[in-house]
Amino acid sequence: MKIKVLSVIAVAAVTVFATGFTAIQQKAWTAPEKAAKTANPVKTSKESVAAGKALWGTHCASCHGKTGLGDGNKASQLKTTPPDFSKAAFSAQTDGSLYFKVSEGRDDMPSFKKKIPEAEEIWNLVNFMRTLKK
Repeated sequence: MKIKVLSVIAVAAVTVFATGFTAIQQKAWTAPEKAAKTANPVKTSKESVAAGKALWGTHCASCHGKTGLGDGNKASQLKTTPPDFSKAAFSAQTDGSLYFKVSEGRDDMPSFKKKIPEAEEIWNLVNFMRTLKK
């Protein structure tokens, strides 16, 4: 009887932990409306995408992966799984939302407004991120 009770308690505890952990990983991240509506002032060009790709390699690939699949070498060390940027949910975000998230950060995602202080460079990064599609 004691073993059954302990088994039920253990299963319940694991279920609660797993459900809570999943909720943390899937917590929606929505940029403020004003940020989301901000238009990208940098035209997409070979030069802009190349500049963004260089920044990606320096600052983003270690977690997000070389091609944005969330499979960087540091991804397994994070509390949350980096998103797969080839998915429709990523593509549906506005450039302004992406700029906000890169600039401000949240949880495991650091803020890059000091590491990449030039707004144009973050917009270049956004332009590169747009190339990460299947």
